[in-house]
Amino acid sequence: MANIRNQDSWVHSGEPEQATRKAMDLVRMAVSKVGLLNPLPEIVVGVQQSALVIGGGPSGMTTALELADHGFPVHLVERSNLLGGQARFLYNTWKGEPIGPALQEMDARVRSHPLITLHMESTVTDAEGFVGNFKSTIQSPRGPQAVDHGVTVIATGGKGYTPTEYGYGTADRVYTSIEFDKLTMMGDRRINDAKTFVFIQCVGSRELGRMYCSRVCCTHSVQAAVQLKEQDPTREIFILYRDLRTYGEREELFKKAREKGVVFINYELHGKPRVTQLDPRQLEVVVWDHILHEPLRIVADAVVLATAIVPSSANADLARIYKLSTDADGFLLEAHAKLRPVDFAGDGLFMAGLAHYPKSVDEAVAQAKAAAGRAITVLSSDRIGLESTKATPVLANCDGCALCLDVCPYHAISLVEEATAEGSRSSHIQVNVAQCKGCGMCQATCPKDGVYVAGFSMEQITAQVKAALAL
Repeated sequence: MANIRNQDSWVHSGEPEQATRKAMDLVRMAVSKVGLLNPLPEIVVGVQQSALVIGGGPSGMTTALELADHGFPVHLVERSNLLGGQARFLYNTWKGEPIGPALQEMDARVRSHPLITLHMESTVTDAEGFVGNFKSTIQSPRGPQAVDHGVTVIATGGKGYTPTEYGYGTADRVYTSIEFDKLTMMGDRRINDAKTFVFIQCVGSRELGRMYCSRVCCTHSVQAAVQLKEQDPTREIFILYRDLRTYGEREELFKKAREKGVVFINYELHGKPRVTQLDPRQLEVVVWDHILHEPLRIVADAVVLATAIVPSSANADLARIYKLSTDADGFLLEAHAKLRPVDFAGDGLFMAGLAHYPKSVDEAVAQAKAAAGRAITVLSSDRIGLESTKATPVLANCDGCALCLDVCPYHAISLVEEATAEGSRSSHIQVNVAQCKGCGMCQATCPKDGVYVAGFSMEQITAQVKAALAL
């Protein structure tokens, strides 16, 4: 393939003559390589037609049910003694749909499904293998258990940030959003009798150390403000925000809040609000009003903090066990945001829900169904074909220095030791073709041409370089 579009016409659209000359170089290089190509063998591996799903929240349960309903046995691992994850602390979706009954129905279906094996109070402690042939060790109160499975779906969820700012934990009547929801549902007098509420957004989000947006916080606060106004129109509701992000159809909630008299005040990171306890029943919130250009003092009966969603502590352990990538914030990293949004770089590994990044319940469930669909493409056959561009050892040159083992991002290379005819021992590398992605790191690192990627031998690359230089 001579990639004239991506590597030439797109990047040199303003220089047609030079782009044409480059296109000729690319074609000449491709022809030079073609002359040295060899047929690559077809690589096929068997598939264990069962799945392992890690995490028993809405995403994990949805994935497990989707796979089991398609006839594939599923091992569902949950580290707590309850299913539902963080969704147990939520009451309604942004559309007002009750979450509790849906979770209870899902829980009952999971527990009664004949193809789902539930591992409660359990964690995955070790894993080996590759797409279609994984073996994971599940540690439960009954001891370790090894399970064979063809795919792995990680849906470990997330958790709420515990704030240290705005008087949380020291001042009375300062709550997180989750705590506020619970008190509201219980009919707590501190909420029912309150007349002035202040919601503070981006608590623990979008600042040094946690720069990302948690996405659901703005919608939650606006939704709560609307409900408070509908219960008592005389209430004063203030939402202190940095950037309001009620995206998509959620914009209707923002519009409704404005119509009902909810006051939105923008603040900047360098001028965060200050919360002070006046007496056991009242708080003072001071925020810089960017329209009045002066501090605004609000005497509030309750302050609600929209806290960040942070990744599960299990992400780091699972990333080590399954050789996964995480982003700078600790969330799991997909192979490609557009082309493979629920896949990991390693085949047969998928993700769903808050383990990936903060999202609403409906988005988490939709992603779980997508992950199940991708997993089914592997499980639907008892054999799977792999790409043939794999690392290939050259045993005549390999001296077992193991430099390639250190750089292989997929841990596809191992060192084997064999006895020679003279009775001594020699070492050389061995490649697991199912794990290898043909990235070329080993070939670039080896100082003795002891390994190459099929289709990209040194002779072929040298021929391309000479063609490019017209030698």
